[in-house]
Amino acid sequence: MSELYHPVKIGNIELKGNLFLAPVAGYSDAAFRSVCIENGACFTYTEMVSAEALVRKNLKTEILMRRAYNEKVYSVQIFGGEPDIMAEAAHIVLEKTHCEVIDINCGCPVPKIIKTGAGSALTRDPDRLYKVVEAVVKAAGGVPVTVKIRSGWESKQMTWREAAQAALSAGVSAITIHPRTRAQGYEGHSDWGIMKDLVEMVRERERAAGADTSGAVHIPVFGSGDLFKPEDARAMLEQTGADAVMFARGAMGNPFIFRDATDLLIKGSYEPVPAEERVKTGFAELERLVAETSEQHACLEMRKRFAAYSKGISGGAALRARIVHAATVSDYKDIFAQFI
Repeated sequence: MSELYHPVKIGNIELKGNLFLAPVAGYSDAAFRSVCIENGACFTYTEMVSAEALVRKNLKTEILMRRAYNEKVYSVQIFGGEPDIMAEAAHIVLEKTHCEVIDINCGCPVPKIIKTGAGSALTRDPDRLYKVVEAVVKAAGGVPVTVKIRSGWESKQMTWREAAQAALSAGVSAITIHPRTRAQGYEGHSDWGIMKDLVEMVRERERAAGADTSGAVHIPVFGSGDLFKPEDARAMLEQTGADAVMFARGAMGNPFIFRDATDLLIKGSYEPVPAEERVKTGFAELERLVAETSEQHACLEMRKRFAAYSKGISGGAALRARIVHAATVSDYKDIFAQFI
């Protein structure tokens, strides 16, 4: 079991383990990332940040990039379809955050992102992807640059192979694949067979490079998609050979999935988290979100998050009926009085 949990290198960055928090739009802010780290996340990504907004000096965008107080290493994910704008954004990211890694979103299926030539539009346009990645790699000046891709545009247009080759040729330090198409969005199932094929393709490329030079560099492949419980992480690592796995929806309201998955991979089992600890962690997240933003914003945002934390708790349905009306920290304390 223990060999499935292991250190990972992204360029010159060394990570203690291979269980990551994915960039999740509208969710993976500094408050949430901080509780994931406390529960064993080995690496974290910000939610995606608009390169255009950064270049326009949008203050809200800068807030998205802030490092969490306990984030020793993290990645800022940016999106955009224009190489020069992406390069300028990379300069701003490093100036404002000194983050350890920059990730490029080449997978978002949301129409408003795609129509700008960003997100999944890059996965189906390997030439543009190459130019975007090359520009960011040059701008980053040695800071590792990674990409996240999808399997393709639709079932008849599977371009992951060409997209990955373009990213590798442009100098990325790691590739993450979510093996769903843009057309699937988040529906249906992710095809882990494609992930396994990508791992083998990258390894074959390394073997060929090693035959030519003595210094072939290992480019890790990270997997995302359908990771909702610790057993899913074990299965993905076993079935695909991916270097690391990236929890997204599976971590929502359940930052404990990192601790549980670590225990499963190392010890072979894990213990359920008590209701009191779930609620306590939710309040830690609420408190940090209030400090980052405002009580009003934090309490509205935490409605969906406390609803997620309450899953599996006895009487959870009744709690959720009250959570959707919570507007102050005091409201949450009243709702969860029996647990705190």
